[in-house]
Amino acid sequence: MRPVWLTVLLLAVCFPAAAVERVVSLAPSLSEIVVELGSADLLVGVLDAGERPAELKDLPSVGRYGQLDMEQLLSLKPDLLLLWPGSVGPAQREQLKRLNIPTYVAEPRNLEQLTSQIEAIAAQLGRPERGISLAGKLRQRVDSLRQRYRRDVPLRVFYQVWDRPLYTVGGGQIISDALEVCGARNVFADLTLPAPQVGIEAVLQRNPEVILASDQAQLDAWKAWPQVAAVAQGQLLLVTDKGLERPSGQMIEATAKLCQVIEPDR
Repeated sequence: MRPVWLTVLLLAVCFPAAAVERVVSLAPSLSEIVVELGSADLLVGVLDAGERPAELKDLPSVGRYGQLDMEQLLSLKPDLLLLWPGSVGPAQREQLKRLNIPTYVAEPRNLEQLTSQIEAIAAQLGRPERGISLAGKLRQRVDSLRQRYRRDVPLRVFYQVWDRPLYTVGGGQIISDALEVCGARNVFADLTLPAPQVGIEAVLQRNPEVILASDQAQLDAWKAWPQVAAVAQGQLLLVTDKGLERPSGQMIEATAKLCQVIEPDR
């Protein structure tokens, strides 16, 4: 078991001097983690991007993705901010730094980092035992999925985010790690950007055995290239669970559903 001090060192956690009472979450995934930790009572405001958990439907909004309402944020007098960097623009992130409000920054690149950050967030909230319990259960679930779907030779997978222009996920994006849990490998794992734009020619060259997308029309468009292994083998697969886009505890079960899509017989 990893020592607590090592988790703290790796995640660069700076614990508030006193127990927090007023937390503002600046990402839907972080809001979801707080709910999963049974600590929604500490939230006084959230940044909106899509549908909220039922427990948070009446909370004040501090803006939307990329558009933080600084005045509203300050009016809530938070003693802790939970921040995913991509949810707030660079200029406003600098403003937040100057406010000197204790801030925990979370940007997990893989599922192990996600579970460690759940532990760290629970500690920030003054409820560390809840994080240890939840993270332990999530790690066990990930381990069981890895064992169930392990392959000696991983399936080559192209994960399509959008089609015009064509976007995928890079190797440092947590969805790439979810694919590995499922016995697959992102064919663009060598790219460092979280969501790189790629060309059709590059996809053809890497010849994926499976193509995943959230839209059937986008999948059907690949039938124009029957030379691609995924097309020839009928492995154009629809992924409808949006949970993969939110790195919170629920992403583990979203990963389980992804594995089932890729290899339903297992």
